[in-house]
Amino acid sequence: MSDSFRAAFFIILSGGFQDAYTYTCRGEVFANAQTGNIVLLSTALFQREWQTMLKYLIPVLAFLIGTAVAEWIHIRLKCYEKIHWRQIILLCEVVLLLAVGFLPPVFEPLANALVSFVCAMQVQTFHKVRGHAYASTMCIGNLRAGTEALCAYFRVRDKEILQKALTYFSVILVFGVGAGLGSILTLTLGCRAIWICCLLLSVSFGMMFVPEK
Repeated sequence: MSDSFRAAFFIILSGGFQDAYTYTCRGEVFANAQTGNIVLLSTALFQREWQTMLKYLIPVLAFLIGTAVAEWIHIRLKCYEKIHWRQIILLCEVVLLLAVGFLPPVFEPLANALVSFVCAMQVQTFHKVRGHAYASTMCIGNLRAGTEALCAYFRVRDKEILQKALTYFSVILVFGVGAGLGSILTLTLGCRAIWICCLLLSVSFGMMFVPEK
């Protein structure tokens, strides 16, 4: 069920929302797009702007740690029978994002670190939809894979390849909708807007109890 588009829909929506949230509300830092953070980090380093460099270094390090923690949970709990290890990851994400909503602006670096940590856990855990490798928290890989599949379809006219292309472009669309909603709702609700991601991830958590037909 974790590979189904139905469950992935809310996870992808949350991924776009999280990026818009940290950029809009938490000092223009990217939660997911670590490439952007590394570019800004390097720029600050070469300009000797140490405080700005630290601002972008924190989410990058948090992303690395989050990836490692997700993999550790996978290794330790992959045989746990009462609940799937991916659902445990989702529960961790919900708890951490719930905590982020309580953090005032003075704790902005910690908030960005926690959201980046959550994004890393998410992209490490949920990386297939309908059997295709994808990223739920960024678009560049999905853009490349979707365009490649579309070109292959025009060459061989295979409907399965077209379905693959449409899956990737659907993922990008859902991510974009999540980012748009995140920017608007964050401006309205402020720091607590991240709690909407808790709701979205909880829906995916519940759906994973239902086997895919």
